[in-house]
Amino acid sequence: MPIYDLHNPLDRERLKKRIGRLLDAESAIVELTEKKPQRSRAQNSYLHLLLGELALQTGNTIEWVKVEYYKKECNRDLFVTRRADKMLGTAEVLRSSADLTTDEMTLSIERLKKWAAEGGIALPDAEDRAWLDYIEKEITNNRMWI
Repeated sequence: MPIYDLHNPLDRERLKKRIGRLLDAESAIVELTEKKPQRSRAQNSYLHLLLGELALQTGNTIEWVKVEYYKKECNRDLFVTRRADKMLGTAEVLRSSADLTTDEMTLSIERLKKWAAEGGIALPDAEDRAWLDYIEKEITNNRMWI
């Protein structure tokens, strides 16, 4: 299945022609999917270290920090949706961070850092390699508790 980059004028024209042919076919069943840039591995690793540091500083597990602080408290608009549920009426559903775009991931991390700072916990910038290395070591050394 071809992929069209809508920033490219040639791809835009190719897509219009393709859609026209599909519309003319009338009996065709079409699936359209928007591809968004996904977060980078570097962002994912950085986020994991920040979550680990918050877990160490607060005495919670990384999973608790990820769900309660990062997703629900700092980034509710990015992660929390509601859906109908037969037994509960409505239920909260959490989006996976794997579904975030690079820009959404950047925003979510900045919000987490700001929120932590307001609570008295400083978190390192992505370029602060020495601090991040220290956090990584501490996470490894305390893995059984976090």
